[in-house]
Amino acid sequence: MTSRSGAGRNDPYARELARQAKEQERARKAAEAEAKRKAREEKQAYEAGRAQEAVNRTYVVESDIEDLSTLLKTAVVDGSPLTFDRLRQQFTPKAFTPPKGRTKPVPQPRWEEYEPEEPRGLLGALGFGRKGYDAEVEAARKRFDEALRNHAWDEAKRVEKLNKLRARHDEKNQQESDRVEEWNARLEERRAAYRERDIEAVEWFIDQALAASKYPHGFPKAHRVSYQADTGDLLIEIDLPLEDVVPAARSYRYVKSRDEINPVPRPDKERKELYASVLAQTALRTVHELFAADTEGAVQSVALNGHVTTIDRATGREVHPCLITLQTSREEFEQLVLTQVDPRACLKRLRSLISPNPYELEPVRPLVTFDLSKFRLMDSLDVVAGLDSRPVLMDLTPTEFEHLIRQLFEAIGLDSVNTQPSKDEGVDAVAMNTDPVMKGLCVIQAKRTKNVVPFETVSALAGVVEHKRAAKGILVTTSWFGRASEAFANEHGRLELLNGANLVHLFKEHMGLDVIPGPVPPKRKPR
Repeated sequence: MTSRSGAGRNDPYARELARQAKEQERARKAAEAEAKRKAREEKQAYEAGRAQEAVNRTYVVESDIEDLSTLLKTAVVDGSPLTFDRLRQQFTPKAFTPPKGRTKPVPQPRWEEYEPEEPRGLLGALGFGRKGYDAEVEAARKRFDEALRNHAWDEAKRVEKLNKLRARHDEKNQQESDRVEEWNARLEERRAAYRERDIEAVEWFIDQALAASKYPHGFPKAHRVSYQADTGDLLIEIDLPLEDVVPAARSYRYVKSRDEINPVPRPDKERKELYASVLAQTALRTVHELFAADTEGAVQSVALNGHVTTIDRATGREVHPCLITLQTSREEFEQLVLTQVDPRACLKRLRSLISPNPYELEPVRPLVTFDLSKFRLMDSLDVVAGLDSRPVLMDLTPTEFEHLIRQLFEAIGLDSVNTQPSKDEGVDAVAMNTDPVMKGLCVIQAKRTKNVVPFETVSALAGVVEHKRAAKGILVTTSWFGRASEAFANEHGRLELLNGANLVHLFKEHMGLDVIPGPVPPKRKPR
């Protein structure tokens, strides 16, 4: 009797089933092993990618820091100053490229494509079927003629459209050529005016030079420019970057256990020092680029104020504090070796001011803002309220006349205050535009007199203007000035003389007052 187990081992079918089961088990284990291997490789690749991402972020940060640290040096070594020649534009006509399918004409229809086949064989030789053939030829001829007409129509439309496209292209080329020619002609006019120290031309070119300067991302481009032709002084106000221009992270690292890329913080001291350096470099670089661009020597000195536009954390209001200010002459600045200086130390040598704590937006007082406190001021008196409908200026007391002149300049748009009598070298009032960067301080002297203003009074005011470092001196009188005084004022450049006739016009225009000045000046004999 044979055992059942022995029978199973000898059963081919059972053995095949067992073999297949083992094979499937081996395949399952191999698949699991392969899946684990792939998952391990994918994880390793993912972690390597994340680690590389951290390296890339670190590289970007280090590159940004390098750019910020070398702002000044890069501009000095690699920078190319803007010139009028670089502003010239070159016209290069664009080639005409017709649309696809419209370049070449479509081949003309050929008669061979329409001509019917002549009768063949015996019937053709005997002339049978000729009548039908002639009819087919006539019909084919009509189709061929129609095809020729359609082809000619299509070809005419193609040529017409192509010509229109070409004409439009040529018109655009001509418009661009005219624009470039007009730009270059206007540029040459500005170049000539620049050489003559024309204010508009100089300010326009300086504006172009500031706009052409390339800074890293995050630097604002806002600026204002004012030029004084008589002295060659250039006043500029620029917007500086905020503190976040310096990266807060020194580097990045990948934390595998948490699958996070975390920044390694930059120490506060290092960040603040770099930010202060960025401000100093920006100021020096701006002055360098302006002097370098001014190849005609129109600019003799530069006064610069650097501001930031931000929100005051305490009030929530927008503020525009000045963080850096400097004033330097061309001669002084050209003595500097900018590739080797410490920017902040260099500014100190130039007697500039930089915020002691720019990171906290602690402002400094701009050097180009004139301090009215150096004058001894007095309370203002409203003279207009007590005037008659047609006041006689000579009937006013000297003090009343001085206050009336102050009120006139306030009506014109200046901030004006009177000074204490006989304590300010003949200055009766000081006035300042609300935008000191663009205008500056005016010293005003008022003379209520019936006689010609002596030349000595005009020359004395010129000395006060220089002593007070004022932008302008204005001498106002109820009478008139002599030729010598007028010639002296014109030559000086920062003196303005207003006689009685001028006052009549100004009071009428700005205050609606019909005033009567002093006596009419005598007629001058022709030279």
